[in-house]
Amino acid sequence: MTNSPHEPSRPRNEHPGGWADDVFEHISSTANDTVKLLRSLEHKKERRETGLFLAEGARHAEEALANGWSPAYAFASQAALERPQTKDLLVRMKQAGARVLTGTEKILVTLSRKDNPQAVISAFRQRVTPLVDLPASGARRFVALYEVRDPGNLGTVIRTADAAGCDGVILLGTTCDPFSVESVRATMGSLFAIPLATASFDEYRQWCSDNGVRIVAASMHGDHAHDKATYPERSSILMGNEQAGLPADVEGACDELVRIPMMGKADSLNLATAASVMIYEAWRARGYPGANR
Repeated sequence: MTNSPHEPSRPRNEHPGGWADDVFEHISSTANDTVKLLRSLEHKKERRETGLFLAEGARHAEEALANGWSPAYAFASQAALERPQTKDLLVRMKQAGARVLTGTEKILVTLSRKDNPQAVISAFRQRVTPLVDLPASGARRFVALYEVRDPGNLGTVIRTADAAGCDGVILLGTTCDPFSVESVRATMGSLFAIPLATASFDEYRQWCSDNGVRIVAASMHGDHAHDKATYPERSSILMGNEQAGLPADVEGACDELVRIPMMGKADSLNLATAASVMIYEAWRARGYPGANR
């Protein structure tokens, strides 16, 4: 092959039925340059330099395509091609610009680092929405996360925000990478369905002020329960770092601080659990608009 690992190939000799001769490249070695590139995406440095990230499974690929994300690579085992749905997905991935490759199950295991890998592993181009481009007119609900460090928590919050119909997740300060393998897995495809923005806290606070978005933060210093908070037409739930919570100056800049009631011996909730409680309360307070089930 003459294509470089970064240069997707294009279909050749299309048949009337839509299939192409040699429609997918085949590789047989884990030492292949493209395999090495895809494996390297487990590292933040490589994701940052290439602008790519891995998404495992047909479900993630389908969600990404449905929401207009740009695929760079797709890899599947030859056995997976026996399933018409998988073959159709790979054709559509190629039509969307991906370089599609097939290989052995051993290569899939190498890419996923799991003994029972998904049938399809894809690499997509990262997409972050500028804060100023988040829709902020009319009724809107957002979730902001301040310096969250655990990718599993981040991915779970993104999934919950999507399930509750939020209009965006905003990452503040130095957070873990939303495009890490662990975070993407935890989103269960919701990463592709909800806008993701990054900003400093000062930028976020100014944006909220400019757009009439009320900031309701979960804090140990809150003096009333989360279900007694004011959640107006436009609001943003703010959650702090897993260990340190929110700094005093950040809390002082919020519109309202609330506590989640607890009893028993636990002195705190997991961040993703606490965020879920807050997210759903903000939705409930508005009467669950848009709920379809």
